[in-house]
Amino acid sequence: MSKNRKNTTMSRADFLKVSSLGLGGLFLGLKAQGAEAAGNAAAPRPDGKNLYESWRSPWQPEIPRRLSGITHDLAWKGLSGEVGRTMKAVDWAADIDPSLPPQFQYAAAAMSVAEHAPLRILPGELIVGSATLTEATAAIVPVLGAGGINHTTFDFERILNLGYNGLRAQIRRRLAGDTLDARGRELNEAALLTLDAADRWQQRNIDLLAQMRDGAEASEKPFYQTIIDTLERVPDEPPRSFREAVQSLWSMYAFNRLMGNWAGIGRIDRMLGPYLKEDLRKGVLTLDEAREILAHFWIKGTEWIGHHNATGDAQFYQNVILGGIDKDGREVTNEVTYLVLDIVEELHISDYPVGVRLGDKTPEKLLRRVAEVQRFGGGIVSVYSENTVIEGLVKFGYPLEEAREFTNDGCWEAIIPGKTAFTYCPCDMVQVLGKTLRLPDGGSVDYPDFESLYAAFRRDLHEDVDAVQTMLDGCWKAEDSPCTLASIFVQGCLEKGRCYNGGGPVYNMMGIHYGGVSDTANSLLVLKKLVYEDRYMTLPEFLDILRKNWEGSEGLRRLIQQRFAFYGNDDREADDMMNRVFEDYTAMVAEVKERAGVKRPCGISTFGREIDWRMKRCATPEGSRIGDILATNCSPTPGSDRKGPTSALNSYCKMDFTRAPSGATLELKVLPSSVRGENGIKALVGLLKTFREKGGFYMHVDVVDTATLVDAQRHPEKYPNLPVRVSGWSARFTTLCKEWQDMIIQRTQQIC
Repeated sequence: MSKNRKNTTMSRADFLKVSSLGLGGLFLGLKAQGAEAAGNAAAPRPDGKNLYESWRSPWQPEIPRRLSGITHDLAWKGLSGEVGRTMKAVDWAADIDPSLPPQFQYAAAAMSVAEHAPLRILPGELIVGSATLTEATAAIVPVLGAGGINHTTFDFERILNLGYNGLRAQIRRRLAGDTLDARGRELNEAALLTLDAADRWQQRNIDLLAQMRDGAEASEKPFYQTIIDTLERVPDEPPRSFREAVQSLWSMYAFNRLMGNWAGIGRIDRMLGPYLKEDLRKGVLTLDEAREILAHFWIKGTEWIGHHNATGDAQFYQNVILGGIDKDGREVTNEVTYLVLDIVEELHISDYPVGVRLGDKTPEKLLRRVAEVQRFGGGIVSVYSENTVIEGLVKFGYPLEEAREFTNDGCWEAIIPGKTAFTYCPCDMVQVLGKTLRLPDGGSVDYPDFESLYAAFRRDLHEDVDAVQTMLDGCWKAEDSPCTLASIFVQGCLEKGRCYNGGGPVYNMMGIHYGGVSDTANSLLVLKKLVYEDRYMTLPEFLDILRKNWEGSEGLRRLIQQRFAFYGNDDREADDMMNRVFEDYTAMVAEVKERAGVKRPCGISTFGREIDWRMKRCATPEGSRIGDILATNCSPTPGSDRKGPTSALNSYCKMDFTRAPSGATLELKVLPSSVRGENGIKALVGLLKTFREKGGFYMHVDVVDTATLVDAQRHPEKYPNLPVRVSGWSARFTTLCKEWQDMIIQRTQQIC
């Protein structure tokens, strides 16, 4: 990449001039020069409102305005899908030599993409570079057709501070040594070629910016030149300023996106905070200027809107983490932490789900700020109790310093960032209980007492877990597959000379995740009391009712649902049963922490599979029928948690989540009117503190009115940007299919 930068840079006064609210229209009039600049289709604003305001409930406060007019306009273009509609599929011949080793084929594909992918630079953008190919939105490597890498967080921080050139120097030293075999040399040589492709893409963006600068008015040229100067330095070299750091992070991230990798971003405040602190100390940047720059990074995350599936158009695993301690136990929270929350509050962009780590050193200011932003809904800001997560990771075998650095895999499972290849195996505990009761095959079964029944269930569950462990022994890919870019961004791969999918990362992890745990516990409770304690009916009689899917027994079904206090109501008996199932299950999985080079942490999740499972499940003793959508993740069965969010949280926190190091989450849906005003903020802060102090793992609070969701389902045109938390991600509600919408709607509406 050329380093012959011009000295024309943008002063603070120039920056404020071009980004101020009053002169925001200056850049709306600029036209991108050159044939490669993407066009934009017009999209009408909904009912004259800004897109990010159209969802707001009358109970929610006015959104503070800190950002400029041009920034708001760019956000609207992204959120409306106007930008996403300009994306294109690969339409050129790549001519990749099939005889090349896989990693060299990948490098050739990366160079082909770098040379030919359409460019998009919008007038007024402070951060430049766009993943413009539709293949990437399907997690497919363009040109090559292989699958991209997701469900992990890349090592952006190390490479940000090292720069591509520093990374190149490390690779060349490795190649000059004798530590690599032939496969290892191929991977490292292909890595150099892939980095060259990233540079080529960067240079094309610089060339397009130069055309735009040359065609601009004299007063506008410094704006373009500042961006050109930044791009000519990073990410090849370590950043020297906050602006360079934000652009460097985006350039690395965007090229990965362009190549079909959906990586989590990780601890963005820890990465960028030191650069902002130094710029503020020098007086070369203000917080308002920094907020504008970072807001443009956030807006870039919306560029794929319009390309979605049944699980929503924001599910690209691009999670970020805020706050928490570092490897030395020091609190990370800094000015960038609060800037991110400012931006989320104002623009309501849900495409970067935010996880805030709450611990012993979390400032009161941050707790309050999280609550303030959560009031606006969308479930965008979720929380971890970092003491629980760290303790669980250490018990599992990670060094304390690494456990303290945890992020997530792009949903909410805890991993060591930049060192982990992660995937997981989903299983359904409700179906295991159905097997114990012989519901699917109609076989005769009876147990003399509840302990005999529970022992049989425990044996069946153990057999199921053992079968999963055996399956995992041979499921990890042992051969290299083309994923060179991911291998660059995950430690261990280049050093070992083995790619991301070939065992290269420091940690290879396959989580074992069962769902339906709370439904199973509730069902066992009903069997224990109704059949064995109250002797209301025999087990064969009850099983006959279940095999008939409750037909003719609707009164009994409703009686069970109304009279039983299930998990989620802070009821001792119900929670004891949940805890008993939880402890037995986690102990079974913990029998094999690592085997065949693969770590196997325990977790509880459904991630929407309660929809897929609903027709495979038999009717349950807790009162569900075939086809009912049951509990999400580690949350109560829908509608069964009737005593408010604190009771649900208390039930959840009675479990020792250090036994489930891969995680378990609680979802809460809170009525907006119950958290209005200062009392509402205090109520949410109290909920966050309870979660932290009682040892939860992960919780998201979505402040949304069920009536609003029902109206949005019927009239989607009125709610173009109504985000909701689905599981480890947020999605715009109207982009979900009806089954997924129904799942969100049926969550219990809590009053805080």
